[in-house]
Amino acid sequence: MVSRPVARDERPSPGRSAKRPKRRGRGWLIALAVLLVLLVGADFGAAAFAEHTISQKAREQLKLANDPAVTVHGFPFLTQALSGDYSHITINAQGVAVPPKLNDVDFNADMSDVTAPLSDLTSGNTKAITIGTLKGEVIIKAADIARQAPLNKIENLKIEPVTEDYVRNGDSGQGETKPTTTTNENGEPVDTASAGIRVSGNVQIAGQKVEIFCFAMIELDGRKIRLEPKRLQFGNDKETTVVPQAVQDALLPNFNATIDTGTMPFSVTPTSVRVNSGSVTIKGEGKNVAFSGAQPQG
Repeated sequence: MVSRPVARDERPSPGRSAKRPKRRGRGWLIALAVLLVLLVGADFGAAAFAEHTISQKAREQLKLANDPAVTVHGFPFLTQALSGDYSHITINAQGVAVPPKLNDVDFNADMSDVTAPLSDLTSGNTKAITIGTLKGEVIIKAADIARQAPLNKIENLKIEPVTEDYVRNGDSGQGETKPTTTTNENGEPVDTASAGIRVSGNVQIAGQKVEIFCFAMIELDGRKIRLEPKRLQFGNDKETTVVPQAVQDALLPNFNATIDTGTMPFSVTPTSVRVNSGSVTIKGEGKNVAFSGAQPQG
């Protein structure tokens, strides 16, 4: 018997043929993941560049010591940059001077429907940037308020929010001492053009330093806020909080003040006022605002 060589089957084994498609599929997935990471990184990098550019220009116009915080909302950023239309940008700045008399206020801007051509943004030219709707707020701290006449006669001035009912009626009123926050259907606080405020500090009475609480209404009057005192109480260091009428008549004028808030950044028109612990917030809104008009005017 003549033996014949066994013919080899050159076809790949089932194991090898099954592995190759898996490796190819895995390679495509890795490449796709790398590409996605690169695109996301480029998007975030471009957004960071735009935020830095806007921040520097805002710093120049607001005359700040440090760059304000700027956030361009929405993803992806590149589609907004190519079209030149941005849905939402926020700016948060501290240490803003608002002539003529405010030296250290905080300013927050919530901007929507912003138009900023890509060529202008990359070149740092903000003159063509326009803001469809700008909601701004200026936070005036107690230290700035204490510098305003005649409040500058009061030592260690502090402010706290109180209800209008407590301002006018004290403990004989029916309402709460602390105001409650009213919100709209979107959960946003609803502010008004007036609010109750408690101003406290030390004054001189018959040669003695006495702590006095003044309960007043603070109201918007154009670009000014007016403090209208209603009544006084002694501080907790006295046996009684009742201030004699003659003393009230003598001291109340020391709390009657008008504070000129100047023109808010971006020429926002003030619409409401809110009292916080240690500060007063003025809110306003502007339409079709030019970014180049950020600087406050006296």
